[in-house]
Amino acid sequence: MGGMNITSAKFIKGITTAEQAFTDELFQIAVVGRSNVGKSSTINILTKQKGLAKTSSFPGRTQQINFFLINNKFYLVDLPGYGYAKASGAQKKLMGDLITDYIFSADYRLKKVILIIDAEIGPTPADMDMLAALEQINVEVIVAANKVDKVKKSILKKQLDSIKEAVSPHVVMPYSAEKRQGVGELSNLLTV
Repeated sequence: MGGMNITSAKFIKGITTAEQAFTDELFQIAVVGRSNVGKSSTINILTKQKGLAKTSSFPGRTQQINFFLINNKFYLVDLPGYGYAKASGAQKKLMGDLITDYIFSADYRLKKVILIIDAEIGPTPADMDMLAALEQINVEVIVAANKVDKVKKSILKKQLDSIKEAVSPHVVMPYSAEKRQGVGELSNLLTV
C-alpha cells in the first residue's frame, strides 16, 4: 500500500491567534484532541522525529497552534489540547477560542482533521463537541482511537464498534502511539 512517506518535517511557527495562520497555497492537516490523549507522541511518530512536537508532562501546556511543514508540501497543524481539568476557566476559554477561530477561519486550506480520542475511554462529551464543530465545515475527519494497547483484547472489538457507532460516518483508525500499532495506516491517510 503506497502511502505517505514523510521524509522531512520542520517546525515553522507557533501562533496564538488564528489571524497568524498561514494563508499560502499549501494545504493543512490539523491534529486535535483532549490534553494528554497522545497528540504530541502521534505527531512525533508520524514525522519520525522524536522531539518535533514537545510532549509535556503537564497536559494543557501547549497553548498555541504549532505548524510543521511536511515534505515541503503541506502543514501538519498541532492544535492545543482541550478539556484539561486543571486549566483555569480563562485558559480553557482561550484554548477553546483559539481552536474554534482556527477551524472556522475560511482563508486557509484545511483539508483533514485527525481527532485523537482515547480508545479505552471512548469519545468524551468534549470530543463529541469538537466533532460537531468540525462537521459544520467541509473537512474530512479521521478519528484516531489511541491507546488500543490499553484495552483488554477480549473487549477491544466491542469497544471499537461502539466508538465507530458514536462517531459515524467518520473513519475510525485504531492505533497505539506507544506501541506504534496502526501508525503506517494513519500516515497513509495523510495523503490528499
